[in-house]
Amino acid sequence: MGTASIQNGETLDFSAAGEAGNYLVEAPSEENPSHPLSLVIDLHGLVETAAIQADYTKLGSYGATKGFITVTPQVNELVQHWITTPGSSDQKFLIALIDHLEKTLCVNGRRVYVAGYSNGAFMASALACSDASKIAAVATVAGIQATSGCHPSRRVPVIAFHGTSDPFVPYKGGIGPAAKKLPALNGNGSIGSHLNSKIDQGVQQTDLPIPVEEARWAARNGCSKSPKTSTVASGVSLIAYNCPGNATVELYRENGDGHIWAGSEAMVAIASIVGKTTFSISANQLIWKFFESHPL
Repeated sequence: MGTASIQNGETLDFSAAGEAGNYLVEAPSEENPSHPLSLVIDLHGLVETAAIQADYTKLGSYGATKGFITVTPQVNELVQHWITTPGSSDQKFLIALIDHLEKTLCVNGRRVYVAGYSNGAFMASALACSDASKIAAVATVAGIQATSGCHPSRRVPVIAFHGTSDPFVPYKGGIGPAAKKLPALNGNGSIGSHLNSKIDQGVQQTDLPIPVEEARWAARNGCSKSPKTSTVASGVSLIAYNCPGNATVELYRENGDGHIWAGSEAMVAIASIVGKTTFSISANQLIWKFFESHPL
């Protein structure tokens, strides 16, 4: 556990696994906390930067009021992305970053969490497999995955959010029409022109419907086979499984919502691209409540 002071909103360079990148740090104003703080890693989506992610989610400013540190990283690429394949250099970069942050900041090692949006949600899902011994719980927004061959060292709790009208990661499965128009990782053409090729391998989602992905995660955690569905707010349903050992699996289904972070004011301005945003729930509030309830 480190004790370095934090310059709020500072961007710091970081390199690991042969990759160069940086991370944005946001934290409570107390420079020398009297106790170790929770750490939340906030992962951006495809073609987006750490700065854009921080603006979309405002998780850092929210955390500053709730007493946790938020770190929003990126690897410097031609087209920003995360390769989620186990053992990828992106995974190694993030795992090394978590180790670095635990050594340099006043971090509670039992309360390290990962949240992600879109391609960042795919990576959060993947890290739950690769680094389960350090990551207490994950939050996926517009991109939960429970890929085959995942054998985490422990059951990892997950809270997920997904709009039923998502044009990028369709709720009913497949690759959305908007996603196919995104640039390929090598900058040559679009993802749609390279489907099932090695060029974009590791960033594309599976073709399974979102509730199936949740069910697969629940099965991995040894949860009940049938979830309970309840209405929690206008247009929002909670699909929750009963799981052993507090290994909770929850999905907030946002009816009519797009590829969005619930409660994000910044996403209203890009509604023509991502779709409708709900304000009947706040992803930040629900994520933090979930994380608080799920330490290692």
